[in-house]
Amino acid sequence: MTSERTKRDTSVVGNMVIAQSGGPTAVINQSLIGAILEAKKHREIRGIYGSLHGLKGLLEDRLCDLRKETPANLELVARTPSSALGSVRKKPTPEDCVRVFEVLRRREIRYFFYIGGNDSAETTLIIAEEARKAGFPIRCFHICKTIDNDLRENDHTPGYGSAARFVAQAFMGDNLDNRSLPGVKINVVMGRHAGFLTAASALARVFPDDGPHLIYLPERPFSMDKFIEDVNAVYAKHGRCVVAVSEGISDEEGQPIVAKFTRGETDSHGNVQLSGTGALGDLLAQMVKARAEISRVRADTFGYLQRSFVGVVSDVDAREARRVGEMAVRFAVSGRYESGSTAIRRLPGRTYNIAIECVELAKVAKETRHMPDEFIAPSGNDVTPAFLAYARPLVGHLPKIGRLKAVPLPKV
Repeated sequence: MTSERTKRDTSVVGNMVIAQSGGPTAVINQSLIGAILEAKKHREIRGIYGSLHGLKGLLEDRLCDLRKETPANLELVARTPSSALGSVRKKPTPEDCVRVFEVLRRREIRYFFYIGGNDSAETTLIIAEEARKAGFPIRCFHICKTIDNDLRENDHTPGYGSAARFVAQAFMGDNLDNRSLPGVKINVVMGRHAGFLTAASALARVFPDDGPHLIYLPERPFSMDKFIEDVNAVYAKHGRCVVAVSEGISDEEGQPIVAKFTRGETDSHGNVQLSGTGALGDLLAQMVKARAEISRVRADTFGYLQRSFVGVVSDVDAREARRVGEMAVRFAVSGRYESGSTAIRRLPGRTYNIAIECVELAKVAKETRHMPDEFIAPSGNDVTPAFLAYARPLVGHLPKIGRLKAVPLPKV
């Protein structure tokens, strides 16, 4: 089992390697630097190596010496979005693990840290299990990360708060644009099978008539007929309509709408490609033009803009991203765990606070979690106040905007 307690000698001495995997985020380097700086505090860890482009770098023995980096540069990198070591999407085979162990053995590496989402947790689990079978002594730890916010065992994940902040601010601006030149505006947001990121668009609302007026999440079946009906109702009420749509919306059979346009392309972990295309937004815009008979209809796909956008980092997100990196190293050297994953738990109470725990890799790997029912409005096209209360501490204070009272002059 992973994350198990051990009675063996806790003073495992050797080198460590750390890598990044999956989609980048605005704060993933905080986790990287947090782990590096924490590792420097422990005598058990000697060399601190980084693997370039994740598992691929390990397979090719392309490592770098992270002890050579100056503290000032490490802090600058920590505040820089995207994956400083480069990333990858690759699921290891048993043959890959044999090659990885050869590199780890030659480099005298006894600690392995992998920063990423549920697929990265699966990779960490595979390496841990294969190492156990091979009798190779290595402590394997996954450091939680994903803008989709869909890791099990976590209240939320590093990367989500900043991406949600981007989404909220983008919708604030788009709503203002739409109010100036009324029409229908559709924005497609990342999130795959979880609606947390799309739901964050609701934080953009300041005034009662602000958009997004409609929010569609993958947790509810999407009906084109109902969508057109909803748009018509909002347009009749406000003379305009702003729509937030998750890239992962699916029909009644669970088939992603956009999958019909991506030829079912999948990555090495079996995930259907949902991002990197504007097909979903174009389809919905065309349907509104044709069936709602509204002439001014536009669509945008936020796509990869959400992941590494500079200047919208959430302070809470940055702090927590660093903490999970630090805690992963502490868990590894403590001797209490052979392997595991960091998990963020929200503590009860009126003031926002968290704890970071070590959980079993198998509980985080591969499978995803979804938006709970209490966060989704009964109508299926909006969120509830409970979601807003959940998300606000993670996103932080948003820019304030104003509106003219526009008191009309008396007629002359």
